[in-house]
Amino acid sequence: MKIYKYGDNVDTDVIIPARYLNAPDEKSLASHCMEDIDADFASTVEAGDIVVGGANFGCGSSREHAPLAIKACGVKCVIAKSFARIFYRNAINIGFPILECPEAVDGISAGDSVSVDFGTGVIVNETTGEKFQAAPFPEFVNGIIENGGLLKSLKARGVAK
Repeated sequence: MKIYKYGDNVDTDVIIPARYLNAPDEKSLASHCMEDIDADFASTVEAGDIVVGGANFGCGSSREHAPLAIKACGVKCVIAKSFARIFYRNAINIGFPILECPEAVDGISAGDSVSVDFGTGVIVNETTGEKFQAAPFPEFVNGIIENGGLLKSLKARGVAK
């Protein structure tokens, strides 16, 4: 598990550049994820890796492509000081866990080993032993994430077809 750490105001055009928005599938999006800020990201990211960002992560456009590209890379979650409102909602809608915790962002470095308990919001930097508390999602939001997104969650509840 690797940590990819970025600064403040990582916008959606950096997460997935607009020139790739017509990609035919999620894997194609993933292959270009973060390339304008970190050219090696898509070729080195592995399932279970974590992205750590500063304030206002995911600012910019309202497209779902940004959290979808990160999720399609196999990233376990994003931990940031704060998220742009629409990115936050889009992440939940596609079933991708994100956590706001400024203290964790300040206490995690690239190369650290980190574990996350989404049910409690506890983030542990296994390298340093530090523990951080993010606000856990309410049960209904956890249900959306666990079901793989809003539409899948509604189908599982028999509300949508």
